Amino acid sequence: MPLKIDRLNLMLGLAIVLSVFSSSSVMAAKVSFKEFCPQFVGQWAGDAAKAGEIPRKVAVTGFCSHDQRQLILSVSIGTRAPFSETWWFREEGDQVLLTYYDGVAEDKQQVFSLYRQNGDYSLLGEGVVNARPALIQLLFDAQTQTQTQTQAQNQAGGWQWTQNIQYLDDDIDRYQLFRGIEMTPVAPSH
Repeated sequence: MPLKIDRLNLMLGLAIVLSVFSSSSVMAAKVSFKEFCPQFVGQWAGDAAKAGEIPRKVAVTGFCSHDQRQLILSVSIGTRAPFSETWWFREEGDQVLLTYYDGVAEDKQQVFSLYRQNGDYSLLGEGVVNARPALIQLLFDAQTQTQTQTQAQNQAGGWQWTQNIQYLDDDIDRYQLFRGIEMTPVAPSH
């Protein structure tokens, strides 16, 4: 009899987990690049690090084209390379094409689908990381504002930009943090 109860508990647990995943995935919806692009215009600062590394200070500058079909994010100061990283996102139909350049290695390109859930943006794509097939997620998690921020900073709360991977040839069935970049708005100097 205990074996049947354990199986029942397991089945109920799986049903609850599946319903949570299905309800949260229903809330995520594909969005237009024109909604995404203007959110990242301006000057940002914060810490950045790959998983397991000591964070470094970085500056991020965001430019959105007039037609809101292209976004360039330049990450500089605390990067490993002697040059800024350039992340060039552009709308291509219902997909987003990313071209990444670090000033040293050859350009890397990746195609993503763009989703929004609860104010956060997620770019999801399938590619190769460290010579292994992987799902790649670029998550822009909206940060809440604090009472101590200046009036200029209260215009936007900022973003936590995480670069996550899930290897397809691995038994671990969740995203692993590859790198995180904090993006806090920088008040314009007068």
